[in-house]
Amino acid sequence: MDRRWLPLNALRAFEAVGRQGSFTAAAQSLLVSQSAVSRHVIGLEDFLGVPLFDRKPPQPALTEAGKRLLPVVEKAFARIDTTLEEIMRERGEPQRSLRVLLPTTFAQRLAVPILRNFRAEFPDLKLDIDSRPVPGNAEREADIAVIYTPPRVAPQVLDLLWMVKLTILCHPEVAAKARETDIAAFLAANDLLHVKLDARSPAFLWENFARAAHVSVGPLDRGLVFDTAQLAVQYALSGAGLALVDPVLFEEEIRAGRLVRPYDIHVDDGYGYYLSIHPDDLDRPEIALFRSWLIRRFSRPPAISEPPQQAM
Repeated sequence: MDRRWLPLNALRAFEAVGRQGSFTAAAQSLLVSQSAVSRHVIGLEDFLGVPLFDRKPPQPALTEAGKRLLPVVEKAFARIDTTLEEIMRERGEPQRSLRVLLPTTFAQRLAVPILRNFRAEFPDLKLDIDSRPVPGNAEREADIAVIYTPPRVAPQVLDLLWMVKLTILCHPEVAAKARETDIAAFLAANDLLHVKLDARSPAFLWENFARAAHVSVGPLDRGLVFDTAQLAVQYALSGAGLALVDPVLFEEEIRAGRLVRPYDIHVDDGYGYYLSIHPDDLDRPEIALFRSWLIRRFSRPPAISEPPQQAM
């Protein structure tokens, strides 16, 4: 058999059920859900083409194939455990690490400022943060990734953190002029700041905003185009232009009054921030820790208390 196809996580689940005599007890020992253990065992049975357990009440019993496999797996894992312990004793305490892939603006605006809190809670876990624009297969190569994507069917397990809703953010002096005119004239009088989104035209999101505002405006593909929302907002902070971005990413500037929402109009871009993990990695303790921490922090982003400055 090609070792690349060895179902190691499934073998761990099988060994735990065989040793504990229960799917529930096995899940508790592995710190995962019972359904995850069951899926792994079923996957292993499908892989081998034979059942490993007779699932009749009151508890699962090993089949003949299961009885052959269990002592071999137990012995193999015991030898691995012993060797790893010897190596760790020789080199000191083990250090767990995670390669985390984050979108650039998400990393700069939200993740990096609070990673200190995570480090204080879990100082033994090393994080390798990657926020560079990278090819799509980087999601599969990372241990855990936050991705900016529309809803999709994927081989990874996707946890929705939040769906994005865009609104105009601009410098307070620019926003003050919104009181003196209507929305159409306000949009026409200012540079529109665009953020690249797939292969869509620069005007796509602004056209959505114009429809939501029920206005007809001249050409909406004018202005400046940026790679990231961070750069678009940085330009707006200089005192010019209208950035159509997710306000959750820029709470600090909004609360401090450095950025203002001239209109209380939000539009969907069809995208959300999702936590992406390979299903075989869900039972890794370090991934479970980081996953639950991110979900607690970001799945319900706090509402921005600063009210928008409504145009008169």
